[in-house]
Amino acid sequence: MAIVLRSVLLALACALLGGGAWAQVPAPDGVARVLIVSSDTAVVYTQTAEALTDYLVHQGIPRSDIAQSLVSEMTMRLKSGQPPRPGIFVALGSEATQLLAAAGTQAPVLSALIPRSSFEHILRSHGKVVSARLSAIYLDQPLARQLALVHLAFPQAKRLGVLWGAESSDRAAGLRALVVASGLELQETRVTQPQDLPLALAQVLGGSDVLLALADPAIFNSATIQNILMSSFRARIPLVAFSPAYVRAGAVLAVYTTPVQAAHQAAEVTLGVLRGKPLPEQALEPNDFEVGVNAQVARALDVSPDAQALRSILRRLERLP
Repeated sequence: MAIVLRSVLLALACALLGGGAWAQVPAPDGVARVLIVSSDTAVVYTQTAEALTDYLVHQGIPRSDIAQSLVSEMTMRLKSGQPPRPGIFVALGSEATQLLAAAGTQAPVLSALIPRSSFEHILRSHGKVVSARLSAIYLDQPLARQLALVHLAFPQAKRLGVLWGAESSDRAAGLRALVVASGLELQETRVTQPQDLPLALAQVLGGSDVLLALADPAIFNSATIQNILMSSFRARIPLVAFSPAYVRAGAVLAVYTTPVQAAHQAAEVTLGVLRGKPLPEQALEPNDFEVGVNAQVARALDVSPDAQALRSILRRLERLP
């Protein structure tokens, strides 16, 4: 198990930090109606930018009206005194969103592939609010969706464990309300210092039937994930995570949005802006998702969640098309 975790975590780090070919699609100044700005060349950004471009073209937007740029290039263009003037910017990731929010662009900015906590931090840093000028599609899954997944996959579970960090704790009240309404008992611990994590994890696992991982870099990161996965496995407590990489590393299952799904949702909002609609004045949650299952770990823990069945039921519960 440890060997598998190490190899997958290495692959995860490469995927998050490494590139893949970056195919820039330049457009002459003043021509692009849609300018996609990526935080870096990581695969998740290149896949999303390509899928977003393809979807817009499929919907009738000429490819010549769509341009792609990296933050590094966009920084230089903004400093040049001749900033681009598209109909809409689509910022992929936190760095791109930070740059465009600080620049005060004339065109509206739609942020995608960004955690809720990161977007809210950017808003606070620049004294902005979600508006028709700056809006977002969060990367985080809705808490209700995650809790519904726990219910469906582990119907016998009575106690749900959660570790809160600085960036996730603002969601605590929302989760508590959902947990109370569902009849579950919440076993929760706040982690304020990295050295507190082992004890907090042991306490939560000792009083839980399922451990729900919520995206928080202070808790779930490359330095801690192996210990969390190994500890939950040894305690025979299924871990429900938020990315396919964690499923490959040893989490029993996860609900997440793929780059293509994120691109399609961003494209629909972008098309609305190009057709005269304002950006949504409330940030959006992902409207499509996948469920991943680690069959080997599930068998070892004597559970048998079915990824496709779980996704289908969740979509019906949310009345998604």
